[in-house]
Amino acid sequence: MTVAFDNLTLSQRVYEHLREEILADHLLPGTELSEVALSRELAISRGPIREAMGRLSAEGLITMRPRRRAEVRSLTPQELIDAYQVREALEVMAVRLAIPRVTEADLARLEELIDEMAAHSAEGAVREFFAANVSFHELLCELSGNPKLQEVHHRLEGEIGRFQNRTLALRGSMDDSLTEHRAILAAIRLRDADRAAALTAEHIRVPAERLQATLRASGGSGGSGDDAPAEPAGTSRPERSERPEGLRAEGPPAAVSRAESSPAARGARAPGVAGSSGISDVEASPAGLRG
Repeated sequence: MTVAFDNLTLSQRVYEHLREEILADHLLPGTELSEVALSRELAISRGPIREAMGRLSAEGLITMRPRRRAEVRSLTPQELIDAYQVREALEVMAVRLAIPRVTEADLARLEELIDEMAAHSAEGAVREFFAANVSFHELLCELSGNPKLQEVHHRLEGEIGRFQNRTLALRGSMDDSLTEHRAILAAIRLRDADRAAALTAEHIRVPAERLQATLRASGGSGGSGDDAPAEPAGTSRPERSERPEGLRAEGPPAAVSRAESSPAARGARAPGVAGSSGISDVEASPAGLRG
């Protein structure tokens, strides 16, 4: 069957769908993806799949293997800490760059996202709260006017976002997060770059600091030698997202290691899931969300 999309559009659709599957924890770390299997299951040519996998690899979400194979990448706790530290540096720079450029319309957009977070918090909609939260921070980076900063930040958001469920307990409550976002926005409105930067740094720094404390308490050094993978799986899983138009196949999108993505396997420890010194030691709490 001929797919009624050009390669660029179809590649984007494959990329967005696989990225969502990874970020939503439907494809676990260690799950193998095959270009050939994806082509067969989605009934599309391998060119768009190759392009999509190249983008996912560049974002650090998959690791490319020989013979057109790839594997969903895992992160060690230290790599997650490192990602938070780099994210902190990027967003502090973004705020400083944005303040001289920000307009009233920009401030209104930031305010709208905080209002969205407040509505989701009131409903206990953690996933939607997190999505609005990410949009707020990505908008700050957009307002910096630095495309390279936005590019690196987007990659880090993808890496960190995979571990949303397991890092909830490292954060404060949604109400605390709202208070902090509002304080950051107030400082931006006043064009107080130093205060806005300090509040942003403090807001992002908490998860990394608490993860380091958890590693120390569990006997992990938290250094580069700590190679226990971080675990993205939470206490509950969101429903599988709908396959985008033009991707016809049913079921998981070419997760070649089927046993690793089955419901039974999800109850057991899958390849790439944290050991005793990893994030899995921290109990996830749906009420806790900050970064």
